Order: sequence, then structure tokens, then C-alpha cells
Amino acid sequence: MLSPEDAWVAIAAEAETLPAERVSRAAAVGRVLAEGLTATVDVPAHDVSAMDGFALGGDVEAGATLPVDGIVAAGDPPGAELRPGAALRIMTGAPAPAGSDRVIPIEQTEFKAGDAATVRIVETVPTGSHIRRQAEVTGVGGPLLAEGELLTPGGAGVLATHGIHEAPVYRRPTVATLSTGDEVVPAEAEPGPGQLRDSHRDFLRAALAQLGIEARSLGIARDDPAELRAKVERGLDSDVLLISGGVSMGEFDFVEQVLGDTGLGCRILFDAVAIQPGKPLVAARHDRGWVFGLPGNPASAMVTYWLFVRPLLRVMAGAEDSFWQGALRGRLGGGLPFAKGRDRFLPCRLEFSSGEVLVDPRPPLGSHDLVAYGAGAGLVRVPKFSAPAAAGEPCEVLPL
Repeated sequence: MLSPEDAWVAIAAEAETLPAERVSRAAAVGRVLAEGLTATVDVPAHDVSAMDGFALGGDVEAGATLPVDGIVAAGDPPGAELRPGAALRIMTGAPAPAGSDRVIPIEQTEFKAGDAATVRIVETVPTGSHIRRQAEVTGVGGPLLAEGELLTPGGAGVLATHGIHEAPVYRRPTVATLSTGDEVVPAEAEPGPGQLRDSHRDFLRAALAQLGIEARSLGIARDDPAELRAKVERGLDSDVLLISGGVSMGEFDFVEQVLGDTGLGCRILFDAVAIQPGKPLVAARHDRGWVFGLPGNPASAMVTYWLFVRPLLRVMAGAEDSFWQGALRGRLGGGLPFAKGRDRFLPCRLEFSSGEVLVDPRPPLGSHDLVAYGAGAGLVRVPKFSAPAAAGEPCEVLPL
């Protein structure tokens, strides 16, 4: 049985980023750039005004009054000229006229409109004030966004500014899900005596959607090795196959047996991790992708997904991630139980207040307590062999 850190090492040793593809700018948001992007235009395209005000040439003393020869608006082509001893009214983003070396904001002046418009200078401004210089943000051919960066909504705006309609991003993994068990029925069905609705499919579908992945459901496999094998074989067409249930030591737990079938080409990396809940986790590799056998108890499936599957999926899509990456230091708002020889991961609610993470643990009844884990916004870690912790003590928490 591996420690969680060693289990991740076994996964990371074989994790590979998927190939790149080009997608539309909108579809690329939330994905990792596979190549660096360069500027196609100067930004700003010309020297432009940073304020609504008046373009001036040279020093003008406070109290001086200048004639206003006209107005330069945003969108006007460059080419306006400033007459010595005069001013031009100018709008934010308008090209700076030739002969100007500064812009004075309108609130630092007294403007008199009319056929013989004038402006009185109330406060002086130094040379270069409120002028954005050509290419000061980016110049043609200069770097925009680097390979490995996540394309944010702001990044989409950058691409739009430069007329970049498609972006090279790493491909997202395809994922298939398969629930198992004679006792499991679809969530839409009415369970009979001894049966229960499938919660795994909806959890995984929603969790994968957070990564922009649309899961392919293979339905429910009965506790029959032949049926399970047939559905597993279909799932191997996906980059990652997630099987729920059938991985413990019971007489009808056939997942590990089926994955060991040499005809499927799967190689099991490990079949147990020293965590609670989630110990009976199976990870397997084949030449086209991955298979994870998640425990059948809902909380165990959730915990193993958050700790191991999600970071692998993000690595495959070009992001940097690993086991427990992104965990924060917090302060307990309630007590934590002890842990024996396995790290425990308990659901909790989080509050961010005055720069501090407040962690309110929600100790579950057990790995079957779907409600406790379903309401949790994070996982708080109880390291193995830990004594109980009281409210106010420090802790580590992974926001979900």
C-alpha cells in the first residue's frame, strides 16, 4: 500500500501532456497555450492621449489662456497638427497631434466653448504627461502570451486586439465513466429492494465539466466479468476510463481481475493507497491511456478523484498540478479527529476572512456519507498518527 505521495509519484512518472490543437479564440479560454504568441500590431498604434483634455506644446504657465483650434477624437486618423501657442481639445485614445508634448486633463483647466473657444490653464503639467507612447504595451513581433500560460478571459481580449482568431492549446483528455454493481440502478430509476441510485455518474460528469471535459458514460456494468470486460474494452478508446466500484476484496469485485486480462493490455501501477477514505484505488496504464478503478463508496470515489484523477487530467491538458498542489494553510473553526496509520481527508466548509482561511470541518459518518462530502467546499488533511486537533489550531486544506 503506497503513501499518497508515492502513489502520485507512480502516476506522474508516466503522465504525458497531450498533443496540441488549434481552436477558436473563445474555445481556447480556460486552456493551456501550447505555443507562445507574438504581437501583430503596435499597442498603442500611435502616440495617443490617456485623458480627456487639451494637447499642449511646451511649458505653459498657470493662469495662461490659449485659443482652442479644434478637437481630436478617438478614431480620428493621425495627422492633426498643433499650432504654436494654441491648444487642441483631445479625447482619450485620440492620436496625439504633431507639435504636442503633453496633455492636460480637462479638470485642470477652465474651458470656454464657442466660435472663439479658449482654455485657461489652472495647473501646469510636465512634458510627456498623459500621453501613451506608440508600442509601449507591445510592438509588432514582441511577446504576448507564453507557452504554458492558461488563457484567461483577459487573454482572449489580448488575442482579439491582435486579430488572432485561433490559438494553439493542448488537447483536453477524453474521459469515459463506468459504474458497476448489480445493486446499482440509473439515477432516474426507482430503486427496488436492496438497490441504490448511481451517484457516481453525476458526480464525475459535474466534476469533469469543471475542467471543460464532457464525460462519455458507458452506463452500468453488472457483477459479471464478461460484461465488465466488454464495457471496459469500449472505455479504453478514451484517454482516461473511470470505473466506479468493484475494486475492493469482495467476491463480486472483478475490476482488478478484468484489468489484469493480458488481452486488454493494461498494466496496474498500484491497487491501494494509505488514505481514508479511498484506500482501494486502482491505477492502471495502457498504451493509449489510463484506467482508474475508483472505490464504490461515494465519499471514497470523490476523494480519490480530487486527489489523484483531477491533477492527472490537468497535467494531460498542459497545466502544472500534482497531489495536494494548491493546498492552503488554514485555521480550524472546529475540532478534527485523530488519525491512525493512514492520512484522513475530511470534508469542510471554508471562509476567507481578512487574509485568513477559516476551516470548518464536517466529520462524516463514514465513506458512505455522501451528504457530508457533497456539501464540502474543501478537503482538510489529518496526517497519519495525528492526535485530535482543537478549534483554533492550524491545518492544511485543499479548496475544491
